[in-house]
Amino acid sequence: MLLINAVNAEGRPVELYAKDGKIAAVGQGLAALAGEDETVLDAGGLTVLPAFVDLHCHWRTPGFEYKEDIETGSRAAAAGGYTFVNLMPNTKPVCSSAAQAAMVEQKAAEVGLCDVNQTVSITENFDGKTIDHLKTLPASVRFITEDGHGVQDNATMARAFAICTQRDITVMSHAEDMEISPWDYRLAEDIETVRNCWLSEYYQTRLHMCHVSTRGAIEAIQMAKLRGAPVTCEVTPHHLWFTNDTCDYRVNPPIRTADDVQALIDGIRSGVVDAIATDHAPHSAEEKARPLTRAPSGMVGLETSLAVTLTALYHTGKMELTEIVRRMTVNPASILGLSKGRLALGNDADIVIFDPNEEWTVDPEQFASKGRNTPFAGWKVKGRVKYTIVGGTVIYEAP
Repeated sequence: MLLINAVNAEGRPVELYAKDGKIAAVGQGLAALAGEDETVLDAGGLTVLPAFVDLHCHWRTPGFEYKEDIETGSRAAAAGGYTFVNLMPNTKPVCSSAAQAAMVEQKAAEVGLCDVNQTVSITENFDGKTIDHLKTLPASVRFITEDGHGVQDNATMARAFAICTQRDITVMSHAEDMEISPWDYRLAEDIETVRNCWLSEYYQTRLHMCHVSTRGAIEAIQMAKLRGAPVTCEVTPHHLWFTNDTCDYRVNPPIRTADDVQALIDGIRSGVVDAIATDHAPHSAEEKARPLTRAPSGMVGLETSLAVTLTALYHTGKMELTEIVRRMTVNPASILGLSKGRLALGNDADIVIFDPNEEWTVDPEQFASKGRNTPFAGWKVKGRVKYTIVGGTVIYEAP
């Protein structure tokens, strides 16, 4: 049992009481509820929030544990204030079955620092065509994605959407027409975004667009929502921070223009953008040291997500803290169907306590993740996680 004294996102004093893994009380004057043997965490002027929920993450198990494993991924999540992550299926073998998904989820439960959902591939083993496995997936599988590939064949994707509507499964889309991306990444993202939004509207299939990065994609999603398509979307901290004239780090989708960044920010403000997700993608130093065109795409993000987002949006006066944290807590939890993301009675007592104003310099050598691949190395950022709490138990305390 745990009693926390801190301030909320609006800066008002608040006390939280956690019991039996759940939020038992929220308000003032709760000290009387705590017995002599209970833990009281006086967080002073620090900010308390529901722990963060990441819709898009890579932990590399099975097959690529040299990049990241479940324990190091869990520790990185805890250090970043995350207690739930949604894992992508681009492992070895590709996660194309409920049994493999359950294995990953069980291993995460054994580590006990962060809950996970393991997604399953849209086509079997990413072969681009075979979707028979979707017809037999159990109810425990609620999200499918082709992750970094995107399904290229229109008919295959249409059939997958139809199956997912019948089976109450959400499609997560990495939007990229891979025949076009070698010569025009922007057009590649925009075309597949439009296609998948139309399929979502036609079949009324829940669709979540991953790491949206262009103005055109934002506008297509906005129009789809206005037409009644059940579409949600996410953006990443690095696409909110960098522009293509300040950074050439290899990620997919690539870093975009200043106009695209503004479109993403406007999308958050207007509600078109539902979530901020890390796309945490660890790679080895040797892999990222290859020439840019041959290096794998991606950067680690769990441990820098809060600070990068606050520095880019909150400390520049572009957005209120409440607008930002909703995209990292309430909205992603809702999309995933979790009893998390709110400091509400009966919800899981998953909590993050942070200092929104603490300045620090990003040092990848201090990461809990195996991945050191980040363009933020040496950057000064503001906002630091001080405590992460799972089920009322402190699992991370900043050194």
